[in-house]
Amino acid sequence: MLLFFTLGLLIHFVFFASIFDIYFTSPLVHGMTPQFTPLPPPARRLVLFVADGLRADTLYELDENGTSRAPFIRNIIMHEGSWGISHTRVPTESRPGHVALIAGFYEDVSAVAKGWKENPVEFDSLFNESKYTWSWGSPDILPMFAKGASGDHVYTYSYDAKREDFGAQDATKLDTWVFDNVKDFFHHARNNQSLFSKINEEKIVFFLHLLGIDTNGHAHRPSSRDYKDNIKKVDDGVKEIVSMFNHFYGNDGKTTFIFTSDHGMTDWGSHGAGHPSETLTPLVTWGAGINYPQRVSAQQFDDSFLKEWRLENWKRLDVNQADIAPLMTSLIGVPFPLNSVGILPVDYLNNTDLFKAESMFTNAVQILEQFKVKMTQKKEVTLPFLFTPFKLLSDSKQFNILRKARSYIKHRKFDEVVSLCKELIHLALKGLSYYHTYDRFFLGINVVIGFVGWISYASLLIIKSHSNLIKGVSKEVKKPSHLLPCSFVAIGILVAFFLLIQACPWTYYVYGLLPVPIWYAVLREFQVVQDLVTSLLTYPLSHFVGYLLVFTLGIEILVLSFFYRYMLTAGLTAFAVWPFLTRLWTRAKVTSLSWAFFSVLLAVFPLMPVVGRKPDISLVMGAGLLVLLLSLCVVTSLRKRKDSFRKEELLVHLLQVLSTVLSMYVVYSTQSSLLRKQGLPLMNQIISWATLASSLFVPLLSSPAVFQRLFSILLSLMSTYLLLSTGYEAVFPLVLSCLMFVWINIEQETLQQSGVCCKQKLTSIQFSYNTDITQFRQLYLDDIRRAFFLFDLASVYCFLTVFSPFMMGALMMWKILIPFVLVMCAFEAVQLTTQLSSKSLFLIVLVISDIMALHFFFLVKDYGSWLDIGTRQLLACTAWLFIYISASPNRLWIPWDPGLDSNLLHAIRACISHYVIVMSMTIFLVFLNGLAQLLTTKKLRLCGKPKSHFM
Repeated sequence: MLLFFTLGLLIHFVFFASIFDIYFTSPLVHGMTPQFTPLPPPARRLVLFVADGLRADTLYELDENGTSRAPFIRNIIMHEGSWGISHTRVPTESRPGHVALIAGFYEDVSAVAKGWKENPVEFDSLFNESKYTWSWGSPDILPMFAKGASGDHVYTYSYDAKREDFGAQDATKLDTWVFDNVKDFFHHARNNQSLFSKINEEKIVFFLHLLGIDTNGHAHRPSSRDYKDNIKKVDDGVKEIVSMFNHFYGNDGKTTFIFTSDHGMTDWGSHGAGHPSETLTPLVTWGAGINYPQRVSAQQFDDSFLKEWRLENWKRLDVNQADIAPLMTSLIGVPFPLNSVGILPVDYLNNTDLFKAESMFTNAVQILEQFKVKMTQKKEVTLPFLFTPFKLLSDSKQFNILRKARSYIKHRKFDEVVSLCKELIHLALKGLSYYHTYDRFFLGINVVIGFVGWISYASLLIIKSHSNLIKGVSKEVKKPSHLLPCSFVAIGILVAFFLLIQACPWTYYVYGLLPVPIWYAVLREFQVVQDLVTSLLTYPLSHFVGYLLVFTLGIEILVLSFFYRYMLTAGLTAFAVWPFLTRLWTRAKVTSLSWAFFSVLLAVFPLMPVVGRKPDISLVMGAGLLVLLLSLCVVTSLRKRKDSFRKEELLVHLLQVLSTVLSMYVVYSTQSSLLRKQGLPLMNQIISWATLASSLFVPLLSSPAVFQRLFSILLSLMSTYLLLSTGYEAVFPLVLSCLMFVWINIEQETLQQSGVCCKQKLTSIQFSYNTDITQFRQLYLDDIRRAFFLFDLASVYCFLTVFSPFMMGALMMWKILIPFVLVMCAFEAVQLTTQLSSKSLFLIVLVISDIMALHFFFLVKDYGSWLDIGTRQLLACTAWLFIYISASPNRLWIPWDPGLDSNLLHAIRACISHYVIVMSMTIFLVFLNGLAQLLTTKKLRLCGKPKSHFM
């Protein structure tokens, strides 16, 4: 069995890793020739302002007094430049937003392996193509573009990362730092001849990254006075910088200014998904080469923003975010970034029609170069008779389009050139996508075949070793044939040879060859299949079809519940009714009513809001008071049993009660401190981390009796959970634990009713690491059911407020796991009280979860927000986790965390590189199983020798 689990672990690791080769390879290609417009550019220098987290509506709209929050920017729109909305793509995060702006391509999905701080593949950018670039701002953004730059011409000036504190200070100081340092830089340049000569060169860029708005948005929400006042300070700062540039360069008219944002922000202070408040960002341009404002009488858009912003008479020019990169390169005359997929917005240019046509032609050739390189790479590693080219853009069609465009330029048909080049760009982009996903079908088929084989083998093992389904069937053992192994060896050799002649990566060998031994193992158990069929033929057809439909329906409901939360409510409501449809109601009325009450109470949580809710500390305090009240009742009850409750154990419970009180104090104190902008008190931080560290070993000091140990685990984990809560989710583990306690009792009643075992008092049963294996029973059909789950960046404020995505992500993941650990510990108790082998149940769980994972494998996608991408990856691989954690001999449950909202996804997105932990479901299962066993079976003593506890 150990060998089986080890092989299963390795196989599932391969299934997990396959997602990266199938869906998450970098789309970037290298080897293209730089392309630039062969005409003089209108500007010598470009100044790029990026106001991180700035929403378009908040900048453009007028305030309650009818005045603009950014009067300088609005004056530019009306009198000096061009404006519009930059439509970002999801994920709406800082790194992908800046990559789109400066490098011209959208989120590289292979970045899931490195969080959002840098791109895992080197790429070209405007900064790299410039002669010199100077940048000021966040240490999370600037190094990303300096790292990939060739030579030593990109200079970065960043403040300390500790300044990015959501609560300790006024975040506008981050922007003030940038503006002040830019002024100091130019003041210093006047006295430094070398620097002075550099900043007077052509093809140079100045980049000002302004993080204050984003930080204030996260901390106080975009509707807050802090967020809106920050916009005013940024507007004042931009005005001063523009005046300084004009004065420094003697108003030479050779400077272009671009003001935009990397992403917006929701009303509740998060970003990453595709809500319009996140994807609509401002774009305001003015200076050299930029069109002046155009007065119009009417404009056609699908929204009503123009009227709301009172800008209906000024022409609005919308672009996609990646289009800004080719706009900037054409303005200062540098080559287009090699990996750019942006389309030049010629309407922004104030230049000759010839310049616009030549720039557009260069843009098309640059994107076509990427297509040709990608096609060549794929063609070189594919057998000629298997290679299928992209038919919409053949070599002859490329040649004809380019020849026709050149002819149009020669005959001064510039509008036709622009239209033709846009057509070529769209075809080239489709072709790039086609070749990037060329191997996806082949790899997917191999993984699916391996998946199905593994599910089949695990199912056969359950039937053969852990069930009574084939008992009584003939056990005639047939002599093994040599034909089967020889056939599979031949198949393996053919697959390896096929991959070898195509020069495939080594990972392709793994995916291609893995199904061979798996299916060999399945076919070796063909006798079991025959016996199973014989056994099933003795069952009534209606029973068999009924069980199959219920099983299939359960799997589908489980999958749907990850997308439609109300399905959880429906399932929990159905569970609540279950005892009343059986004889349990007549045997255990109190237990049945308790089951129904807590099931219905838990069913309320999925219906409550998860995105956009405001923190409500009073609910956290209320949850803490409920824990204290429950503790008082339990301690009073246990004190009456003098033999089962020693002074040492009383001291442990009092320490845990004190920990709960301290957690409540820290939550209240931290919230008050942050509201006063005094930061996170050091003492609160120490208490929080100490509570977190102690939560895993304090329960080991309690009695190993089932009830006392489970209650001790609840108290320890609730202290940590309170620190990580911001609202009603703080009540959830308490309700869940009450239901788990009833669950343990109702399982005993169920098995007593069926005559499998006798009911024992939970206070008389003790957890034991050494369990008599002869007490285990065989599996029954009633041992299969189902389960579920689903969080706010503010949740970690008791531990830290300085932006640290990986640490925040780790804390969020622990918050998610706390309900799982509670259920896992209850599961250990159920196994103990119902004499069920955890190995046999694990196999059932593995089969169910693998079927779910196969569903999610087809739902994985490499586009969309981290809400879409990350959630589905997490679901695809945590399906194994959710089922196993919630499994019971008679009912499966899902510990669902109701506090999940897109702010957690902000943390998970930052931490999505850590989703490896979650996707490696088997490792996670082993970890949680081991943790639950440790928490329930181990016993530490404050003094004296530890005692061993047996059944």
